[in-house]
Amino acid sequence: MRPAFSVILLTTLIGAGQGLFLTLFAVDAIGSLRGIPTAELRSFAVVGSVLSLCLCALGLVASFFHLGHPERAWRAAAGWRTSWLSREVVALPAFMASVAGFVMARHADSPAALWIGLGAASLAVVLFVCTGMVYVSIRIIREWASSLTVVNYALLGMASGATLAAAIAAFLDSDVKEGLVLGAMALIAAGLVTRGASLIRNARLPVKSTLQTAIGVKHPKIVQRSQGAMGGSFNTREFFHGQGADALRNALLGFLALGCVVPLVLLAFGFASAVTCSVAFSTQFVGLVAERWLFFAEARHPQNLYYQSIA
Repeated sequence: MRPAFSVILLTTLIGAGQGLFLTLFAVDAIGSLRGIPTAELRSFAVVGSVLSLCLCALGLVASFFHLGHPERAWRAAAGWRTSWLSREVVALPAFMASVAGFVMARHADSPAALWIGLGAASLAVVLFVCTGMVYVSIRIIREWASSLTVVNYALLGMASGATLAAAIAAFLDSDVKEGLVLGAMALIAAGLVTRGASLIRNARLPVKSTLQTAIGVKHPKIVQRSQGAMGGSFNTREFFHGQGADALRNALLGFLALGCVVPLVLLAFGFASAVTCSVAFSTQFVGLVAERWLFFAEARHPQNLYYQSIA
């Protein structure tokens, strides 16, 4: 499939925003029970929540560049009963509204902040599921039709959010920064394992369609001489990324190096400093953009069998 950069930004930005909020809310709730000073927790929760909102807002803006008619975007929510995409469209603003409510309640030190935050955290989990299921439900793309897709969206988003949370805690010189660094490292490692499992699964998928089945001809030897339309079309533009095997390999290496290895090294040997945590998040985000490009590019649509001389 052809990776749309607007969708890549949407999923990576809101994933980081969701992961950031889940991390800071967990820290806020646990920290309150352990007796960490309220002012310190409040600063961390408010700053982190505002940044989470900003990331989600940027992702929402990026999504509009993928729409043919942005003025009709509101219609995307109409099919929430049957469409995972519609459910995602509903869940994202609901999550953002809940986070905004949590910011106001936590800033005012209101007892309701805990319940509002719990609702926002629940919506973050729902949003992860909706985003992943958008692709799992497309059964014709066998690389996506796996429960690992939802798991990877959640773990990689939480990993980037936890790394950013560690950077925020380091800037605020919070007592929780060391724990957040360890949590971020654990999530990065978990994301690497599950994404690696999905890559191995996809590489081993048995072939179900051939050129013969694509065009309905049983002859053992078929050679395509031309595209037929004598030029590009919607099918050749939208269902194939147009890059060679080197691009896929470089995207994989970029994800492994920038999205996993470098952040792990920086977090492990950076002594929980604000600079190293920030660099770790920035590097990790670039690696996750490469991973998300690979996620779309490795999806092989059966129609490309028919257009193989172009694809």
